[in-house]
Amino acid sequence: MKKISLLLLLLVSTYLLSGQDQSNYKKYIKIADSLYQAKDYLASARAYDRGFLELNGKAYANDRYNAACSYSLAEKVDSSFYHLFYLLEKQGDYLYNSYTHVMKVDQDLANLRKDDRWKEFKQKLDSLKTEKEKDLDMELVNQLDSIYEKDQGIRNTYFEMSEKYERDSPEMKAFYKKWRITDSTNEVAVTKILDERGWLGSDVIGSRGNSTLFLVIQHAPLETQEKYLPMMQEAVKKGNANASSLALLEDRINLRNKRHQLYGSQIGSHPETGEKIVLPLADPERVDIRRQEMGLGPLDEYTQRFGFKWDVELYKKQLPEIEKFYFNKDSK
Repeated sequence: MKKISLLLLLLVSTYLLSGQDQSNYKKYIKIADSLYQAKDYLASARAYDRGFLELNGKAYANDRYNAACSYSLAEKVDSSFYHLFYLLEKQGDYLYNSYTHVMKVDQDLANLRKDDRWKEFKQKLDSLKTEKEKDLDMELVNQLDSIYEKDQGIRNTYFEMSEKYERDSPEMKAFYKKWRITDSTNEVAVTKILDERGWLGSDVIGSRGNSTLFLVIQHAPLETQEKYLPMMQEAVKKGNANASSLALLEDRINLRNKRHQLYGSQIGSHPETGEKIVLPLADPERVDIRRQEMGLGPLDEYTQRFGFKWDVELYKKQLPEIEKFYFNKDSK
């Protein structure tokens, strides 16, 4: 199974479903994920398929990949291969960007690797990889790939650790130290690349390498974010960075400076109720216009990924309180 952060979902999912009602789809995907965790793999796979039917067979690439994993674990290899070959044909960039995980790491697919069809699948994915990489700076691609794995690996480990240990436990304190060191090391490597070669596009470092530049800056201290923001803004104009990624970076910088975000990408928890909320947002009624200009889907679709519904009228009533606790000052 491939875990993917909500942030990465915006960056690597190349088969978006905006404009369609996804509520039932997401309901079945949530059920499928829960059944997977309960190790009821066949029921999980069928719940994924039921969700796909809600959108006439369409799906986010990560969900379709997870369906293939559940079918593999249920020893329904025909259905698993169906989803993998579908991904390869329709959403090949997803598999390319996940190449090492799919081909070597993910044990959910172990049942497939002894089947003759795995050889065909590997040959086709290798051909795609060769085509994608023929004009790339592979030394830099490999360096960024390693940085990406560290950036995402430490964050996936956090979710596992937080389920086992209390926040103030010795184990978590040691982990947080390791996390800071990982991010700092990645920051040094990426800023060196940016200083020497600028914000390189996918045509030089591939889409995953290009995303890695953003991810590391997004996870860096405010001073670093502000330093490289103009470079990323210029890169977007040149087509070397995604406007959707820039929106996330601008939102994070604004909030760190006690300013309202523009695109609603930053989600937090209410200090009293614990409910998920959109952190202080400017002009809530026009947020979807701004999001569309940056290549982002409606805010309602985004908040559903965090398990809550966007209600602009309710939000406007709650905003003074949200501003007060988040900015730690009286709202004006």
